[in-house]
Amino acid sequence: MAIYLTQESKVLVQGMTGGEGMKHTRRMLAAGTDVVGGVNPRKAGQSVDFDDRAVPVYGTVAEGMAATGADVTVVFVPPAFAKAAVLEAADAGIGLAVVITEGIPVHDSVAFTVYARRNGTRIIGPNCPGLITPGQANAGIIPADITKPGRIGLVSKSGTLTYQLMYELRDIGFSTCVGIGGDPVVGTSHIDCLAAFQEDPDTELVVLIGEIGGDAEERAAAYIRDHVTKPVVGYIAGFTAPEGRTMGHAGAIVSGSAGTARAKQEALEAVGVRVGSTPTETARLVLELLETGG
Repeated sequence: MAIYLTQESKVLVQGMTGGEGMKHTRRMLAAGTDVVGGVNPRKAGQSVDFDDRAVPVYGTVAEGMAATGADVTVVFVPPAFAKAAVLEAADAGIGLAVVITEGIPVHDSVAFTVYARRNGTRIIGPNCPGLITPGQANAGIIPADITKPGRIGLVSKSGTLTYQLMYELRDIGFSTCVGIGGDPVVGTSHIDCLAAFQEDPDTELVVLIGEIGGDAEERAAAYIRDHVTKPVVGYIAGFTAPEGRTMGHAGAIVSGSAGTARAKQEALEAVGVRVGSTPTETARLVLELLETGG
């Protein structure tokens, strides 16, 4: 089992013919992903050769879905065109849109996440590494060779920390790893992933990676208290960050105690989540819980 992405998923790539789209499409195919088409209105009718597979290019997401039965799209288009690309995908009724693009204006992200939700399209991202179900499919830029299938679910704001925890826990493996993105507005939250992992019979434990700024982790803590029975281990990036500054890609601003790593840690620990002080300690806590049965 997995959440959101399985070996049955059929994937389109918006922007497949660009440099980043080409590179990561090749990596997704190598990971076993069923990439069934690209989308570029200027190159419709062409195909792109990826080693031993020719992937057709369609003019629109709707055309690609009609021809292939695609239910996932991965968006590798420049920030100025990302809103239109996601709106197009939502209009076509695709089930999942993974928005890798960074630097999208916040008002664009607000517009397309609201629109997609109303149309029944789940957004992962923007400004995210995507998601991977090891051994089944990979939608985005997460390295596929640093872990294996297993029983841990991972949801993270940080791409780099996603990779580190995947590697540190590679001997156990993962059901699905979801990089939700660190922008102020994202389409899928920690809570969404926690709910999905709670229902996934093959996920035994969840790793939650947060960052300073906002209150997403505090809201996740309240959800865990009320709805999650599986063990959860957390890590919060930013314990050494200075207060009152916008930090990194997260756009996270810390004011007083609100949004600090310490406040998030306390909220999670208050509901029984064990929180590591470093990624390595977080991995050790996971191993301890799995060995003791939670």
